[in-house]
Amino acid sequence: QVQLVESGGGLVQVGGSLRLSCAASGGSFSSWSMGWFRQAPGKEREFVAAIGWSAGTQTYADSVKGRFAISRDNAENRASLQMTSLKLEDTAVYFCAASQGLTANFHQHYRYDYWGQGTQVTVSS
Repeated sequence: QVQLVESGGGLVQVGGSLRLSCAASGGSFSSWSMGWFRQAPGKEREFVAAIGWSAGTQTYADSVKGRFAISRDNAENRASLQMTSLKLEDTAVYFCAASQGLTANFHQHYRYDYWGQGTQVTVSS
């Protein structure tokens, strides 16, 4: 059974940094594309970033480009999201997701097969 567990969320001030981690188990992590999504209260889930199975493909939402960096460690079965220069509008629950065989349209949440439970990121002034 595939399981994704996020960690690393918390409370941070505007301009600060956080590193989210997604630990995967129960499947062939190295063959999955991994994505990060977020959902703020009263808003729809939105795409943040994604990385292909080989890490050669990385894509970001315009709102986080240049501030966030996605990475993966296939030996550790882990995906990470380094977030810097955090803004108030980055406050949300962040979810990691996995998709087997996804090579395009990473921003479309329905293409992902597995989801974590989410981790809260709160940016305060």
